[in-house]
Amino acid sequence: CPPPHTQPRPPRGGGGGGGGPGFDVARTGHARVALIGFPSVGKSSLLSTLTDTSSEAAGYEFTTLTCIPGNLHYNDTKIQLLDLPGIIEGAASGRGRGKEVIAVARSADLVLMVLDAVQEENNQHRDILTRELETMGIRLNQHPPDLYFRKKNGGGIKFNATVPLTKLGDDPERVVNRILHEYRIHNAEVLMREDCSTDELIDVLEGNRRYVKCLYVYNKIDSLSIEEVDQLARQDHSLVISVHMALNLEELKRRMWEYLGLVRIYTKPKGKAPDLTEPVILSKGRGGLTVRNVCDGISRELLNVFNYALVWGRSARHNAMRVGLQHVLSDEDVITIVGKTVTQQRHDRDYSKRVEAHYKAMRQRNKNQKQSKK
Repeated sequence: CPPPHTQPRPPRGGGGGGGGPGFDVARTGHARVALIGFPSVGKSSLLSTLTDTSSEAAGYEFTTLTCIPGNLHYNDTKIQLLDLPGIIEGAASGRGRGKEVIAVARSADLVLMVLDAVQEENNQHRDILTRELETMGIRLNQHPPDLYFRKKNGGGIKFNATVPLTKLGDDPERVVNRILHEYRIHNAEVLMREDCSTDELIDVLEGNRRYVKCLYVYNKIDSLSIEEVDQLARQDHSLVISVHMALNLEELKRRMWEYLGLVRIYTKPKGKAPDLTEPVILSKGRGGLTVRNVCDGISRELLNVFNYALVWGRSARHNAMRVGLQHVLSDEDVITIVGKTVTQQRHDRDYSKRVEAHYKAMRQRNKNQKQSKK
């Protein structure tokens, strides 16, 4: 018999401060995906199906009361999935530990909004969840506005735009000035490179917005007609699945991979075959996709001795294309990093400092070894 409560139990030691037990989850893997949704939509079952983690699932609401992590291994990468407690309307104001749940979602690279396809009418639950996340400063499937803003010490407000502005009324400059004055900003420079709205301008002024990709996943489609499933599947950023019947789960993995924007880079030692077993994983959301990011992923010391790189793959115009640190790589590219010769390194400005730091580290290491022997 399911428990009679309809609200999640408050965390022990209650207080409005930090997240309760289970919410402080260490970031692992190459990307993080947060499962968000109303209670009893199948989040726990989805986590148990996709990962090696068993999350309690039951026919009553609020089965999951903490954040349960799991790892999905896909395309040589490890993706961390977080099964979060079901949130309800008013979560952004603290109902049902909603603030703690949404705070975890801010740290995710992708939000997987799990919805009950049977109960979803006119995207009612989808709109409610989107509104709750937006209230907490999370922008789903949006990009930061192309707007330059800088405070100054004087000179008043200078406003310019490189495109026609249709969302700021008949007098955009007056609207911008009024908003800035409401924020007590009287000296600033604003340049709009796209047709921005007042909300987008406010997002830039607030400076704490989080722009996250979101995939809307409609579960339990085995209870719908073909026409209803087709209607849901045609919506933007949407996917239909059935965890119970294991329908479309491989497509879900593929779409997650696509939305996360992960890239595998294989390294090739000079004169040897490429290592296709352990790629360096890059992500546009976590640093970038350049040769510099590959060097960071292998060793910071590589940047000090980097000379050039040879690249094979889709990002190269020809095989063994010679590139620099700023070259943007594509998925499954092969790269050989060529270091500077000793003569070239001696011409670097910081060469003497690097040598001094190297010998200092060696002396410290030898000292530690002698102390450990004693």
